[in-house]
Amino acid sequence: MPTIKDVAHELFGDGIMSTIDMSVDLQKVSDEAGNDRMFISFNGKWLRYKKF
Repeated sequence: MPTIKDVAHELFGDGIMSTIDMSVDLQKVSDEAGNDRMFISFNGKWLRYKKF
């Protein structure tokens, strides 16, 4: 998903989110009209790119 990557780089700088110690949370939520919606959150450590 290039769009998410672009926003992440804008917020955190150049790097990548580690998936080694990551959690994913799914929730069922409703909008104002009562329609079912899905809310997904990813929680992972941000690792900055390093030059060697």
